[in-house]
This record gives sequence, C-alpha cells and structure tokens, in this order.
Amino acid sequence: MPLKLSPTQLAFNAKGDGSFKLPFQEQIDYLQQKLDLPTQHWDDILNASHDRAFIVAGATKADLLSDFHTAINQAIADGKSIGWFKKEFESIVQKHGWEGWTGSDTKAGRDWRARVIYNTNMRASYAAGRYAQLTDPDLLKSRPYWKYIHNDTVAHPRPLHQSWNGTVLPHDDVFWSAHFPPNGFGCRCRVTAVTASDYKGLPAPDDGTYTKVDRNGVAHTLPKGVDYGWGYTPGAGVAKSFKQIIDDKLIRLPAPLGADMWQALKPTLKAEQIKAVHDMVAVAAKSMQPTGVSVIAHIIEPATVSALSDQGIILDDAAIWLRDHDLIHAIRDSKVDRAAALPLEIWLDLPKYLDNSLPYLDTQDMALLYIFDLPNDTGKVVIRMNHLEKIRDAGNRKKISSNFIKTGGIIVVNNIHESRYIPLLDKKP
Repeated sequence: MPLKLSPTQLAFNAKGDGSFKLPFQEQIDYLQQKLDLPTQHWDDILNASHDRAFIVAGATKADLLSDFHTAINQAIADGKSIGWFKKEFESIVQKHGWEGWTGSDTKAGRDWRARVIYNTNMRASYAAGRYAQLTDPDLLKSRPYWKYIHNDTVAHPRPLHQSWNGTVLPHDDVFWSAHFPPNGFGCRCRVTAVTASDYKGLPAPDDGTYTKVDRNGVAHTLPKGVDYGWGYTPGAGVAKSFKQIIDDKLIRLPAPLGADMWQALKPTLKAEQIKAVHDMVAVAAKSMQPTGVSVIAHIIEPATVSALSDQGIILDDAAIWLRDHDLIHAIRDSKVDRAAALPLEIWLDLPKYLDNSLPYLDTQDMALLYIFDLPNDTGKVVIRMNHLEKIRDAGNRKKISSNFIKTGGIIVVNNIHESRYIPLLDKKP
C-alpha cells in the first residue's frame, strides 16, 4: 500500500532555508485544532501538551497569539516561505507593540525569533501530520515498522542522530515515545514506514540518559540526544483534554495572567469544567467517602484579582479548587438538618452559580466569599486563599498553594452587609 504522502510533499529543501512545497491535510488539521495559550516562558508547557496548545513564548495577549496562529496556519496551508513569515512577524509585532523579549530591539533579533517560531511550528506540525498518516490502521497492516532517517543536509549534524539513522523498530516500540523526530530545535530527522522485511530484530539504541534541571528546580530525565522539551511524539497527544492542560498551567501562572487566560479560553473550556465538577460531586455525594479527588471549580475573574490586590492580597494563582473532602464536609448531615446546607443540585452545577455571583472579602477570616442567588434563598461558598493543600488531579498527587473552597451554605442576606464583609465588585460579572 503506498504512503499517502509522497517524498516531494512538504519537505525542507536542500538549502535549508525553511521553504516548503505542498502541504498535506493532516499537518494543516493538526495546527488548526490547537488552542492559543498565553505563556511567559517557552517551557511553560512541555511534551504532549504542545499537541493541543499553540504558544509563542512571552506572548500573553489573546489577540497577539491569534494573529501569530493565523499567520502560521496560512504559512502551512499556502506553503509560504520564511521570508513571507518574517514580514508577517514584523507586522504583528508592530501592530500589538510587542516588545521586551530578548532580541526585540534589533532586526537580527527579530529575524531570529521569527525563524524559530516558523521552523519549530513547521517541523512539529509536519511530524504530527506524518504520525497521523503512519498510524493509519490500513498502513500499519502493510508497514508495521518505522525507520529513523537522519537529514544529512544539516550544517551541524548531531552525532547521536546520525547514529540512529537506519534504525528500524516496530511502530509501538517504546523508543519512539521519546525519539520520534524532531528531537530538538533545528532537528530535521524524520520517520518513514517500512515492511517487515526491513526489520532485522535488533534492539532499540540505548545511549543512556541525562538530567536537565529547569528554571523552577524540577529535574527532567531525558534520553541522550533528545533536547529538553522535545522528548515526546508530536501528534500522539491530540486527544489530550484541554482542561487537563489548562488546569495544570493555571496553578503555575501568576493570578492576573491566569485570570486573563481563562477569560479568553472560557468559551472553549467551560463545558469540560462543568462536567468535571458535576462528575466529582456526584461520586462524592453518593459514597460520602473522600478519596482525595480535586477539580478546579472556578477561575477568579481579572477584576476580582485586581480588587483583592487593592486590599493587599496578592493571589498565588487564580484557580479555585473543590476537593471531595471539603465537599463532603459541607454537605454533612448535621448541616442539612438545620437547613443551612447548599442543596446537592447547587454543588452539581456549582461553576454556573459561581459565574453569576458577587465576590466579597471577609476581613475577619481573610476569606473570599462568593454570594449568589438561589430560587428561594441566597447561597455562598467560602474560599481560603493562598493555602497550601494536597490535591490529586488527573491521577497525580501534589501539594500546591492555591485557593480552596472550604464550605458553602445558605445565608441571611442582611448578614452580608456587616462591616466585616467588603464587596469587591459593584455588580455581578
């Protein structure tokens, strides 16, 4: 069975100037499905998260990111050259007044940055498009093995990449999970599908590992020859949940940036957030036995983040977590008996109520309160800010400093007008 992609399609030319020939649909689709994600540093997200997120390091504004994404999409769909993209890059930078990043004050620096953005997205999307084709079930039946091919036209070849040239392994060999190219900035290696006759039964290359400690002090173990940030298979993570990526990122972003990011992404992610909360509450309420599950129930609005700052409270991040332990405590029987508990149906749809609430600062307990209307009452949830708590999210246990819902209930409206409660906004968002 012939490959869908011919050798002439979308290949870097021998001059290495980054120009492309014919695009193919899998590559176009891969880049277009990405969500624009604000970042401060190039490694704010790593590995498979790049399959869902379009980033430009240091670009935090939604309209700036959107313009870069549009330009890259056009470059791929129309086979535009690096020269064309450099002009688009200059136009976008000037339009949005984007400055302050390394090299922004010189033409050489801007040219270098444009080339990095262009080549990185071109090569990663090409690899992801190839991965989609190589994993086609019909193709796998006839060509179930993959072959590593080094590009010998690069000016400064990596010795280990050269040593991998010609390596043939089953398509599901663990080697490909970290060695599917590109394996670093500027890497132009590729993978092709081959038949069983090409496989000699040799084991995967094992060149050992090295440890990279990132700017946050976190150690990453990688195979030698694979650059930090490139140890994944482009395209293999396209099914990864946007919410999983965003939740992880929210707790690593300063509160103002995280709040702004959520507002830009809310139309895309809100349904996933509502479902995640609903499912967690339903399970916890049925068992009344906490298992350590946590979900992000709300993201504090930019205006509320700013208002808290005016009160001298600088949030570590903008996320508001609901843990099953705290939920079960809030709906315990004794509270229900005295009609002070929020009805279960409110907890099930909590994100919707928090979206239509008014935030208050409880100056006595130094807690954030969200007050919202119910059909016949007024409800509240109480959030402890900048608390160090253990969570389990997406199966991983970790301890973070963030904002946690501690309880909720029915309130007497007049009580909220006591002097201890400071309204943070004039009206509901």
